[in-house]
Amino acid sequence: MASPAPTDPHGETHASTEAASGGLPQFDTTVWAGQIAYLLILFVLMLILVSKVFAPRMRRVWDERAATIRGAVETARSVQEQAAQQAAAAKAEVEAARAEARATAAAARARVAEQAAARTAAQEAELNARIAAAEAEIAKTRDGALASVGAVAADTAAAMVAKLTGKAPTAAEMKGTA
Repeated sequence: MASPAPTDPHGETHASTEAASGGLPQFDTTVWAGQIAYLLILFVLMLILVSKVFAPRMRRVWDERAATIRGAVETARSVQEQAAQQAAAAKAEVEAARAEARATAAAARARVAEQAAARTAAQEAELNARIAAAEAEIAKTRDGALASVGAVAADTAAAMVAKLTGKAPTAAEMKGTA
């Protein structure tokens, strides 16, 4: 069973009162004073809550965030400075290593050139010694050949005379032609 609609002291129902006023109850000017009072009370209450509770909490969160960000930025800057210092130190180490490598390479080149020059000098000395020995052998052979040229010429002349005349010349005849 449906309950009857509430009635006011005059016996009319709320539905009929709304229909009779012709609109929404918010626009009924007879109740505006109460609405304005509730609005002011709620506004003051919200203002107190925001200013005393919510705003300090938000301010504290913002301050913490700002401090965290500031700390992170300072940390990042210090890390960046350390990285720059380490990069400079590493660059200096690399340059020192390159200079040392260049010096080592130059020393190795000089040592190799020195060894090559020593080997070349030893080979030239050996070659000169061989050339001198060969020239001495040639001179000895030439001197021996020149010494025997007279005997060879005498023998050749004796053989030619023997061939032409049919008789071998005597030693006295050979000395006379010589």
